[in-house]
This record gives sequence, structure tokens and C-alpha cells, in this order.
Amino acid sequence: MSINLNLKFANKQQEFFTTLNQRVNLYFKTNNIERTGNAEMVIKTIAMFSIYFIPYFVLISGVVSNSWGMLGLCVIMGFGLAGIGLSIMHDANHGSYSNKPWVNSLLGLSLNLVGGHDTNWKVQHNVLHHTYTNVHEVDEDISPRGIIRMAPGSKWKPIHKFQHYYAWFFYGFMTLVWVIQKDFDRLITYQKEGLLKKQRTSATKEWTIMVITKIVYYTYIVAVPMLLIGVSFGQVVIGFFVMHYIGGFILAMIFQPAHVVEGTDYPMADEHGNLENNWAIHQLRTTTNFGHRAKFFSWYVGGLNYQVEHHLFPNICHVHYREIAKIVEQTTKEFGLPYKTKETFREAVVAHAKQLKILSEKPKPAMATVTSVAA
Repeated sequence: MSINLNLKFANKQQEFFTTLNQRVNLYFKTNNIERTGNAEMVIKTIAMFSIYFIPYFVLISGVVSNSWGMLGLCVIMGFGLAGIGLSIMHDANHGSYSNKPWVNSLLGLSLNLVGGHDTNWKVQHNVLHHTYTNVHEVDEDISPRGIIRMAPGSKWKPIHKFQHYYAWFFYGFMTLVWVIQKDFDRLITYQKEGLLKKQRTSATKEWTIMVITKIVYYTYIVAVPMLLIGVSFGQVVIGFFVMHYIGGFILAMIFQPAHVVEGTDYPMADEHGNLENNWAIHQLRTTTNFGHRAKFFSWYVGGLNYQVEHHLFPNICHVHYREIAKIVEQTTKEFGLPYKTKETFREAVVAHAKQLKILSEKPKPAMATVTSVAA
């Protein structure tokens, strides 16, 4: 299936984003701070790598020989895996971790270090998701193939009637699918679509990097434990599964309630490829915040509970979102635009569950042209 990147945003109501940009720029200038990371990011980076690698080194040291103890270490690594994805590689691959490109590139490879591939992620997330948020068959985050239907434009199957019950179980397979299969499939697709060239890279380079880093990953995560502490292949598989299941579930539970929630919009282009709103307003209508009062939660999830701010300013490090959120909310109110937010993470999860239920229902023929699912 070809990915249509020729969609055009409307060239109207530009004053909102112009004004917002001016105010956000003034905030950084007035406070004499960089838009990128700071000491807090350095501390967080050390913390997230520690949550992942300290249990790993304890595991391969043989200090813990009890099977349940080793499994517990894999559980902790799962939290570290998600933490690295949410708080380190995410900002780095957006170019917002540091004002030094080489630092962003190096820390962006932290995704490869935990089994993924950074270029695939940049294309799917930075290009497709951040540009065409919630546009069916362009934003791959809401156009999964298989048993979960996340957009009104997706083909309905009888099994979808039960997705609001079973989706939660399958969310845990998110990173497993990426590291085992999806990275290979996506690289082939992006090569065919010419998306690698747009990233100023080549297929040869990306295949080389991906194969080498996959070998490194599977060597330290599978082979090393078997060689050093004599665990069986079956035990390694169980630990590998548990770690990725926990990490994948956490990642899914942060990203899904930001866009697939009751009341969100699913914009569709007209026959000429025109979208209704300009890019910034498009982001406001397809993105939802949640849980702003929970400071530790916000710290762990890399500020991604401030999804509105992240989508409007992906080149700003997440450590600044709490402050610029005040500017964004005030400016949206002045322009009469939506600022979608849920008070708590629990409310966001409930709203996601309701949307899964709405999308589980077989579309009525008369509703085939509906472009959004209202609350």
C-alpha cells in the first residue's frame, strides 16, 4: 500500500500559531534558557539507563540465581526499557535533547541499543505521525494491521466487536513486534516509498546499521546470559518476553490515550488531497493531554502527558512542557480553539476504552463519510 504524503493543510487561521510561537520564543528569551535539555535531562538519562542496565548486570553476574529473582530483574528492565524510549531516545530523535546534533544522533541510537532502529522510528513517528496525526493510512500509529481498529476509516472485521476487551492484552506486544519483525518490514516499505532518501540516508546504510545493531542487541540480551550464568534458552525467552511485554504495555498506555480517545478528530482529505485545517489546528483537534498534576508520572513518561505541547513544539525538550503548557492553553482560549485535556491518567485511559468501544461497532452505511468520532 502506498503512503500518500501529498496531502495539503489549509492555509488559513495562521495567526494562532504565529502568536503562539512568538509567546513561546519570548518565554525562552526572557528566562535566558535553551529550548533543549538541561541538567534535569542528564540526571534523567542516567536514571533511565540505570533502571535498565543495573538489573541486567546483576543478572549476568550470577548474584541472583533464583528463577523468580531473575524474572524480577527482567520486570525492572521492562520499566527501564520504556523509560529509555519515553525520556531519552524520544527527545534525541526529535533533535530536542541537545543543541549539538552529534549528541542527539548518539542518544537517538539508544533505541537501537534496546532492539529497535532509529531511522524507522523517525520516519513513522516524526514524519508520518507528527505531520498527519490521526489521518487514516498515513499516520501508522492509528492504522495498525490486524485485530485492533483505531480509526473510523479502518476496515471493520467481526473480531473488532470484542477489541475493547482484548486490546489491552495485545498492547504488551508492541516492542516485541518491532524488534522481531516490524523493523524489517518498515525498512522495506520506507525504501520502496522513497522515505529513506528524504531522511538523507540510503537503504544500504540503514540495512547495515540495523543488522549490526540487531546482532549486538541479541548478543548481549540472549547469548551473554546463556554463556555467563548458564541459563537455558527457554529461560532467556521467558525473561525477554516479560521485559518487552512490560515495556511495550507501558509505551502503548502512554501513546494511545493521547490520540485514540473519545472526542478526538480523525480528519480526512477531500478528493483533491486538502485537509480542513492548518497544521497547528489539526494537532489541537487530534491530540489530548492528561495527568498534569502527577509530577512523578510526568517525569517518568518524558512529559508525554503534555502531548499537545509536544505535537506543536516537537523540537522543544520535554522538560519545558509544564511551563509552556500555560502559554499554549491561554493562547488557544484567546483564539477559541480546543485544548483537549484529561485531569488524570485514569480519565485518559477510560476515554481510550470508550473510543475502542465506539470503533468496535460495525459502521452503518450512512455513516461512511463521517470524519470524526464525537464525544
